[in-house]
Amino acid sequence: MKMFQNHEVRWGVLGVGDVCERKSAPAMQKIKDSSLVAVMRRDGEKARDYARRHHVPKWYDQADDLINDPEVNAIYIATPPGSHLELARKVASAGKPVYVEKPMARNHQECLEMIRICEQAGVPLFVAYYRRTLPNFLKIKELVDSGAIGTVRHVQITMNQPRHPDVAEAGKNNWRIDPAIAGGGYFYDLGSHQLDFLDFLFGAVVEVRGMAANQAALYPTEDIVTAAFRFENGILGTGNWCFTASESAKSDMTVIVGDKGKISYPSFWDTYVLLEEDGQAPQRLTFEMPENIQFFLIESIVNELLGRGKCPSTGISAARTNWVMEEMTKNYYSE
Repeated sequence: MKMFQNHEVRWGVLGVGDVCERKSAPAMQKIKDSSLVAVMRRDGEKARDYARRHHVPKWYDQADDLINDPEVNAIYIATPPGSHLELARKVASAGKPVYVEKPMARNHQECLEMIRICEQAGVPLFVAYYRRTLPNFLKIKELVDSGAIGTVRHVQITMNQPRHPDVAEAGKNNWRIDPAIAGGGYFYDLGSHQLDFLDFLFGAVVEVRGMAANQAALYPTEDIVTAAFRFENGILGTGNWCFTASESAKSDMTVIVGDKGKISYPSFWDTYVLLEEDGQAPQRLTFEMPENIQFFLIESIVNELLGRGKCPSTGISAARTNWVMEEMTKNYYSE
């Protein structure tokens, strides 16, 4: 892009909450030709404290002030999904690239609007589905693409989690289980990562059959989802997500089944990949993660903005994930 020729990417962050302590924003200070120059939070004292602890030159308590800061030339929207569309509109209107947390928005329609306004403004739109750049997930893609397990037939996702410790009885003070802010519940927060990576592996999902419910009545959003889906290349998938299961049932596993073997992997609480090929001993492959889990994705954004690479996670790909989740849960939210 013209605005980045012979320059570095100078980031501003809207909403420096927990995700910015280690996962994301610190990486902006470590990547070549990248710097973090300003942060914003509505609570000015917290914004100032973050800036002090992370050695960021400037802080704000108003989004417009950071967006219009002439020293900021790219903006990371790290707020909950309910504000993504409004803030993306403001950032795009200022002519600055948009990097937004996942899920991309509360619903597919908001995603499409974000794509439209960024295209109209001529600015790129990236989304924080960082598994597309992590070494364990890239290894899975390499194995699938190389035919290590033959032709892929189907994929199975299983996630059973006990009630999350941050769930109050009335679901208060937790935006992740407030549909007006998050669009859905923990399924939207966690399942989105799993589904987006499968989009990266196999392409778009073109058909979905799903059912969602709220069985435990601990909060307003769905707490269980089961679904079947079909990718554009004909591969079939199934998924089961439960967020009020017993501790003994806790699991996080995706299995990709081919006609010559299978690949099994967790998406969250471990980083191994188990390869089982017909006639061979199983291989358990282990990987080290970067200190800042979004490092490689943010690096790919910097490289694209500076004309030396491409980011694999865009608004167009992320919008597809929102569509899939919406289809899987529409019976619950249309009641």
